[in-house]
Amino acid sequence: MNSNIEHVKQALLEALNKDQLVLPTLPEIALKVREAANDPNIDIKRLNSLIGSDAALSARIIKVANSPLVRSKQTIENLPAALSRLGITYSCNLAMGLAMEQMFQATNEMIDRRMRETWARSAEVAAIANVLAQSYTKLQADQATLAGLTHLIGVLPILTYIEEQGILLDPDQSEQLDDLIANLSPQLGESILRTWSFPEAIVKVPSQHSNYQRDCAEVDYVDVVIVAKLQSYGSESPDTELSWEQIPAFAKLGLAESEESLELSDLDLDMTTNALL
Repeated sequence: MNSNIEHVKQALLEALNKDQLVLPTLPEIALKVREAANDPNIDIKRLNSLIGSDAALSARIIKVANSPLVRSKQTIENLPAALSRLGITYSCNLAMGLAMEQMFQATNEMIDRRMRETWARSAEVAAIANVLAQSYTKLQADQATLAGLTHLIGVLPILTYIEEQGILLDPDQSEQLDDLIANLSPQLGESILRTWSFPEAIVKVPSQHSNYQRDCAEVDYVDVVIVAKLQSYGSESPDTELSWEQIPAFAKLGLAESEESLELSDLDLDMTTNALL
């Protein structure tokens, strides 16, 4: 491994072992939405006042309310109507997830590109996870979306560290950086979501979504993200050659034998993913 990458690896491991790694914090609007979600007296009017203070977030929630994620023919044109269509719980989880996008930005061109690619990848997996949860499980679609949006959150502190330390990486170090991310981001991701007090069902997704042989009694959000991730891969990924019959998550969703595609057109998938971007 290149000395720069090795330096990053050793520094991050040391900080982790000493419990000194500074983990990212949720954006302020996400913290406020989470607090609102835990308030038993929250209603659409108060939630609209809270989310409406962020124009960009409001616009994106309206966009999602009009996307194939919600499957409605009536066009929504304002935030209160969007929140009513989605419901309070769904709206809160969606708002928290979408608010995280602002964290995936950097001033270093290479790091910024990596962060934006990571978010785009997360959004695509989240869109598919939402459809899977609705069509093949009894799990909550909003939780599946949040699981998809956060399954790569562990990439964030790695890239942030590289930028903050002013470490310069050559283009030919891309594969080494990929390996570093694959090795460290799962543990980091779980630590971040646990620090953020996310539900345990979602906390475990970052550390387990790459374990394709993982098997448990009941279908859960890890299974949904595994299937969504593999469904999202293009032909360039070696994982596309894996047999669905050999992956327990597909069997639990009833997809192993037929290897059928999702009941979602390419156009719908693009629209759904774009709604989350």
